[in-house]
Parts: sequence; structure tokens; C-alpha cells
Amino acid sequence: MKITFISNYLTHHQIPFSEKMTELSGVEYYFVSTQPMEEERIAMGWSQETYPYEIKAYQSMELKKKAEKLAEESDVVIIGSAPDSYIDARLKQKRLTFRYAERFYKQGLNIKNIGHAFIGSLLHHGKYRRSPLYMLCASAYTVADCAVFGNYIGKTFQWGYFPQFEEYDIADLMNQKAANTHQKTSTKIKILWAGRVIQWKHPEAVLKLAEQLKMSGYAFEIQMIGTGEMQESVEQMIVEKNISNCVSFHGAMKPELVRKYMEQADIFVFTSDFNEGWGAVVNEAMNSGCAVVASHAIGSVPFLIKNKKNGLIYQNGNQEELQKKVMWLLDHPDECRRIGKNAYLTIQNLWNAEVAASRFVKLSEMLLKGEDTEYLFADGPCSRAEIIKNDWYTGNE
Repeated sequence: MKITFISNYLTHHQIPFSEKMTELSGVEYYFVSTQPMEEERIAMGWSQETYPYEIKAYQSMELKKKAEKLAEESDVVIIGSAPDSYIDARLKQKRLTFRYAERFYKQGLNIKNIGHAFIGSLLHHGKYRRSPLYMLCASAYTVADCAVFGNYIGKTFQWGYFPQFEEYDIADLMNQKAANTHQKTSTKIKILWAGRVIQWKHPEAVLKLAEQLKMSGYAFEIQMIGTGEMQESVEQMIVEKNISNCVSFHGAMKPELVRKYMEQADIFVFTSDFNEGWGAVVNEAMNSGCAVVASHAIGSVPFLIKNKKNGLIYQNGNQEELQKKVMWLLDHPDECRRIGKNAYLTIQNLWNAEVAASRFVKLSEMLLKGEDTEYLFADGPCSRAEIIKNDWYTGNE
């Protein structure tokens, strides 16, 4: 089976999946990059290494033609951030194709943008409605966005990003973290936040959290990693709130170094709103055995986290609930470690590149044969993605 993945460029979030695809028997796999990586990503430490299965279509007309031929002739194509021209011909031939997307309407729909959204939906999705085009949802909210204009009904599957899985002796890892989880003592709980320091990731929520924890007498330290337009204001707030003795702010780091901080952290806090398409740091923090406390608005959270089983979910923007859930972990160190261990097992057993690759091939084989895939997988990658109700987080207490 020849499978081609087409997107703007190959990132460290897609490399593990691509590597696992190349290892599968009977699979001939290619990744087409349609444009050079942005300088901003390179500055953040994203790799520019070229892989044997990668075709950089922007480098020459010869490579572009090779990419276009693969797009038309492959048994299966996945297309992410790339022009529709790559799939027009194959869909006219009724060839199996998957879109790969985060949510479409991160800012919501209103009278000002709904007309533009409708036209875009018709041009990029609606016109292919009768074609064998399916949606790999890289956000739990993609399904609802698709359904607004009646697209991909019954054709949506859970997907996401699959960062490199790091294997640990989970007992040893959790024992190392256990030394930190004695609340209100001289031993400090380690809390981590990592991401671009921009408005919609809400780093200020972490500073408010630190202020409240300090006032409540908890022994803790918060590490913040990242850079962005809010960096100066965040550093100023740390001083103004008198929390510099418990909050350390670091700049940008390479992904592998961020992982080292995750390995040492007891709790990972993720505060983004609905602008966070997926949020691969959730995968990485869970892989590192952290008890993740995350906003329900983050695209990966409803797929990855089962509340109080392998993480904690708070309602987006609810500062009081965020603080309450972090305090609960500090007050229940055994639960903190149990949740962190279950988080690791979730990534080890289900949400990783190896599982995603093998399941994607199985799903493709069944669709090519015209077989029913509704009950193929109960949960995780390639299981059916359904619309999440607005009150999905009710009952989390």
C-alpha cells in the first residue's frame, strides 16, 4: 500500500508517526513538504533534517512533479496544510483521501465572518462531499466545526499529534517525583508551564495561581518556559505579585530540554483557550508522568484526558476552578502520583505514533474494501470522533 502525507513541512510532531509508517510491512510511505519551514519555528529549535521518505516539493520543478504524481496515484493520501490542487485529481477518481486538521473556527462564528466561513467551507470541503474524503481530527472540536455546514458527517476520526514517545521505568520515574509531593512542608512541589508566551495561552493565569498558592501556605515552585509578546509583562507581574521566590521564568528551549523539565515536574499546568488547536505539550507532559491540569478548550484535552483518572480538566477561563484542582493535587500526593502514572500509561498504550500508524493502515484497508469501520476502535487514534456537547465537563468534581 502506497501512502503519502502532504503538508506544509515536516515537524517534530509528525516525524515519529512517519518513522513508524516506514517500519510497517507492506507500506510504501512518503511525506511531501510543500514549503520551507518558517524562521520562527527554526528559532524555536525545530529540526530541519531531511529524511529518506521526505520530498521537498518546493526545491525544484522535478520534485514538485514527483509530489503531484504521488498525490494522484497513491492508494491513500493524508493532506494537512497544503493546497487542494494536490487532491483534486485523485478525488475525481474516487481515491481514498484524508484531511488532517485542527478546528476551523477557533474564534467562533458570528454575523461578520459566517459568510466567508460558508464560502470557504463550500470550496474546500462541501464540493468533495460525495468523494471518499474523510477527516482526521487534530482537535476534539474539529467535528463540530465540520458539522456547522454539513461536512464530513459520519466521516470523522480521532487523530492528533504524536510526539516522540519516551519510555521510562514508570515506577522509578514516579518514585523520583514522590520525593516532591509532601504538601505544606519544606519540600517543594514542582509545577511546570511551557508554551509561547502569548495572550491566548494565558500565562497570567499561572501567576495568579502562584499568588494564591503562596497565600495559602503551600510549598511549591513553578517553572515557566517560553518566549513571546507577553514575556516582558509576565516578568513584570512576577515582581509586582511578589512571587519571584516561587516562580522562575525561562526563555525558549529546544523540545528535548523541555522534556527534561517535564520529567522532574509533579504537575503540568496548561492554560490555553480555544485558540489552542491541539497542544502537543499535553502528550509530552503525560508521557513524562506529570499530573496535567488543563483547560477544557484545548483541542487535545477531551481526547487524551479522562478527568481524575489520568489528568484534571477545568473549565476554560475559570481561575477559581484551576486553583482548586491544583490545590487538590497538592493536598492528595498519592492521587497526584496515581494520575501521573495513568497519564504515562495512556501515552504508552494508546496515544502514540506506533498505535496511530498501525491503526491508520488498518482503517485505510477497511475503507478501501468498503467495510464498515464504525466499531473498529472504541477509543484513541482512528476511533470515531463525535461532537462534544457544551456541558461535557459537567460532573468532573
